[in-house]
Amino acid sequence: MKVVVIGAQWGDEGKGKIVDYLANEAQIIVRYAGGANAGHTIVIGGEEYALHLIPSGVFYSDKIVILGAGMVIDPVALFDEIKMLEDRGIDTTGRILISDRAHIVLPRYIKIDKERDAARKKPIGTTGRGIGITYSMKSDREGIRIADLAWKDKMAELDPEDRNFLAPYIEKLLAMSVDLASYLVHRKNSQVLFEGAQGTLLDLDLGTYPYVSSGMSCAAGAAVGGCIGPRAIDKVLGVFKAYSTRVGNGPLPSEFDPNSEDELCRFVRDMGREYGVTTGRPRRCGYLDLVSLRYACITNSIDSLVMTHLDVYDNFDEIKACIAYRIGNRLVEKFPASIEELNNAKPVLRTFSGWKKSLASALTYEEFPLAAMEYIDFIERYCETPVDIVSVGYDRKATIIRKSPWTK
Repeated sequence: MKVVVIGAQWGDEGKGKIVDYLANEAQIIVRYAGGANAGHTIVIGGEEYALHLIPSGVFYSDKIVILGAGMVIDPVALFDEIKMLEDRGIDTTGRILISDRAHIVLPRYIKIDKERDAARKKPIGTTGRGIGITYSMKSDREGIRIADLAWKDKMAELDPEDRNFLAPYIEKLLAMSVDLASYLVHRKNSQVLFEGAQGTLLDLDLGTYPYVSSGMSCAAGAAVGGCIGPRAIDKVLGVFKAYSTRVGNGPLPSEFDPNSEDELCRFVRDMGREYGVTTGRPRRCGYLDLVSLRYACITNSIDSLVMTHLDVYDNFDEIKACIAYRIGNRLVEKFPASIEELNNAKPVLRTFSGWKKSLASALTYEEFPLAAMEYIDFIERYCETPVDIVSVGYDRKATIIRKSPWTK
């Protein structure tokens, strides 16, 4: 069975924790897009780990994790991450593989990335990790893939600066490389978990362009970056927070008002630890945007939703969610492509009763307070998609499974 986990918002939804939790029942975990611009935080027994490139399932000693064909790999970041894991007692020997079709991030791409974003009249707010430049080089047919490291003529074409940078990594990267399509087809009976990066609203085609990432953050990206084909996907899970966040520039229609809701924003940001894992930047926060969440469900054929950070609302008397936009004199219930419209959109909010009780002690969904279940029930009806998993904390154990994604 093949299950895809994607972000259903602007990234940072908690995909890393969910992939780590679900990986227990998988044999292979494939990260299919993005690069070291992603940040996935995993908490195991109170120990916190930050991953940027390596799939979250690496913490299980019997799992194979693969960096897919749609990824862009910074060798320095990759081997620093491997060393971090090894230093903390995680044996990765023979368990981390890389698709031979994945592209490589070169140091000069990082420099270009920072300079280009700074020179824009309206900066996008990239992480400055060279991700967009690497994807641009890939589109221009000027990129370097893992497979190309063994191609002498291709390597001879590179500038001396690039060759010198790659020299210490060539042998190690080639030893980890794999023909991903063949690898998976020979393991067609395995449970495979595909891990996305960023979120639907940062997808190059589906997201709030141009304030997007350069890769395929959507579920369709798993077919391409995972080398499997779309009909091989059995189930798509969309992860979302009980509220909305965004890093960097671009529209966030349900963002808390900085003048009247600054205290609310600070509370949610601090309780939810809303600071970028990769950059450390504070995330912009707002009400749960159900208009965009329903759009994500539609465009990704999401079978079930995974809700995270619900516990952030434990002490609220009431909570609100955005159910439509007011743009000028129009009521808009669909997610527009126009950035101008999104920038001018005002959230139409619906108020829900708070539950004033900690969710941390709940072992089953039935133990949730009625108000929490009513909030989730409304989301399900609005999005026409079930919420099958609810996370109420950072640790693996703080995860409520209503329906296992490993069932067809």
